[in-house]
Formats: sequence, C-alpha cells, structure tokens
Amino acid sequence: MPEDASELNAVELATELTIAWLNNANNRVSAEDVPAFLQTMHATVVGLSGGASSEQVEAAPAEEYTPAVSVRKSLASKDHILSMIDGKPYKTLRRHLAGHGLTPEQYRERYNLKADYPMVAENYSQSRRDMAKRIGLGRKPRAASDDAGASEGATKRRGRKPKDATAE
Repeated sequence: MPEDASELNAVELATELTIAWLNNANNRVSAEDVPAFLQTMHATVVGLSGGASSEQVEAAPAEEYTPAVSVRKSLASKDHILSMIDGKPYKTLRRHLAGHGLTPEQYRERYNLKADYPMVAENYSQSRRDMAKRIGLGRKPRAASDDAGASEGATKRRGRKPKDATAE
C-alpha cells in the first residue's frame, strides 16, 4: 500500500474514532481540547498500524492545565472547595470531577496537588459526621454487652412476658 494511502486511511480512522468517542454522552470535552485529542488519536492509530515507532507516539506533548484558582484560594473557605477546573464552589468534588471524566487521583495529579488534598469541604464533612453519630452509626452492637452480662450468670429472657394465669 502506498504511503499516502495509509496516511489517509489513518486520518480517516482517527477522525471516525474521535467522532464516535465524542458522541458518547459520558465523554465531555471542551472544543479547545478536540484538536489535541484528534492528534493523539491519529498518533495512536499510526503507531498501532506500525507506521511510527513507539517513541514518536509517546512524543505527543502532554497537555498543560492551568488551574482556575490557586490552591490556597480553593481551600480558603470551610463551607466549600473551589474547583480548579472552573473556579466554582462545591461542598464535595467527586460528582463534579466525574462529570469531567476524572478521579480524585487524576485531579490531584493534573494540578500537582498533595495526596491529602481534600475532596469534601470541612464544614460539610463535620455536619455529616455529626449526623452519623446522632443516628448511631459507628457504635458497637449491643449484643456484645448483653453477652458479657449473660456470662456472669444473669439469665435474661428475650421476647414477650408470659401471661399471668391469675389475670384471666
């Protein structure tokens, strides 16, 4: 196959794959990111077809992400965390990140954040903790304390009290 035909075939295949990937509702990509994605897809197709060495495929420039806010500003409030993607406040970042196709680890890596960078606002976390304590989550079951009492010789019957024969 001539070199021009294989290059044209790789471009068409990369274009079709990119269109199919972008049509998926779960893949939200901004318009600025589409050319870079298409280049990456083309380099991958050419690399897989044997037209390029693996060094050329890996030489695609890593995308540089500029945060919308600084790390200090994103954690300035205890009521919310500002997203470094769009600068908007969120009580928890997990659903926001999932909408952008990221995991918390990928988000931290993208913006060079420490591993202990929070994904939940401090006050929101505290209110959830208080609610869990109020409804009794995290306590040990009572059965353990009842078993300790039973081993001391105190036999406690469970269930309904027997009807008193004199009451009838």
